[in-house]
Amino acid sequence: MGIEYIFFYEHFRDRFVQFISTRKIAHQLRWDEMGGFVAELPDGLDEAVTAELEAEYEALMEQEHDEQTATEEGWVTSDAMGVEIRLADGRPCIVRIPQPFIRRLSQHFSPEELHALVAAIAQGVENPVTGPICKTL
Repeated sequence: MGIEYIFFYEHFRDRFVQFISTRKIAHQLRWDEMGGFVAELPDGLDEAVTAELEAEYEALMEQEHDEQTATEEGWVTSDAMGVEIRLADGRPCIVRIPQPFIRRLSQHFSPEELHALVAAIAQGVENPVTGPICKTL
């Protein structure tokens, strides 16, 4: 599984694809079952390239947010982001993150960090801790 970027409008997806294509970064595109478009890039990209991608993605997300806010009443209740994880038994699972958290999380976490955070929460749900946390670490 690579780094995934989701877009809810084709023209923002197309701008991102053009951006990564000019940098000759391999990618795959697919329709996401939650609605939207996913651009998947390989893991292990150079840190400088990853930072550049994150800046571009964040700028596009802000524009997408502004466009969505301007054109749709009540958009916040229908917008979400999905983080794909693998459960302990090997099944893939998409964890849906409601829109109010998306922007705040994306401002403070890279996609890899967000994926790790969601995976850690899922692992905690699958393997709940009983008793004081300080004694189980």
